[in-house]
Amino acid sequence: MCEFVCAGNMPPRLYRAHKLPIPMRPVKPPLEPMCCQRESNRYIRASNMKEEIVELIRAELRARLDRLAKAAMDAHAAATDPGSKAESQYDTRSLEESYLATGQARHVKELGETLQTFENLRLRDFSSDEEIAAGGLVEVERDGAKLLFLLAPASGGLEIEFEGREITLLSPESPLYQNLLGMRAGESLDAPPFMIRSVS
Repeated sequence: MCEFVCAGNMPPRLYRAHKLPIPMRPVKPPLEPMCCQRESNRYIRASNMKEEIVELIRAELRARLDRLAKAAMDAHAAATDPGSKAESQYDTRSLEESYLATGQARHVKELGETLQTFENLRLRDFSSDEEIAAGGLVEVERDGAKLLFLLAPASGGLEIEFEGREITLLSPESPLYQNLLGMRAGESLDAPPFMIRSVS
């Protein structure tokens, strides 16, 4: 009898006869409505897509930083080369190379800071009827052409290719970035004449 009690397999009448509580069958959680499942799947796809886009941006910035760092090292070597010393008061090669090395070193520092921004960046997802805000991936239409813009924290003007489509980054300094803020899918801009198709 104990085996039946432990396993919860006794008929209900035996539970009552022994004054034992009748075990309740586990209740299955209600199924999520299909509309909620579709919205959840849309969020997952959008989240994965944005992660891939940000990783492409990181890869591009890393490549640019490597090239710029090498150029800065070459410029520094040229500026400090004894052979580049001025041969006369009119010879400005050394001064020009010094300016070049200083400028490239500054660009390396700025690009490194931008890369760090994207290394820490996690973009949130937007619902289809949500207002456009920072981090939004916005599809617009102009003269029948569909364009994609990402409202990014930096690197405005950078273009990357994702799944055969070109995505242009807009930084907060961009007028278009500011004009898109607060708008929704289905609305239009006058300048430039864009119709907003979607935000994700």
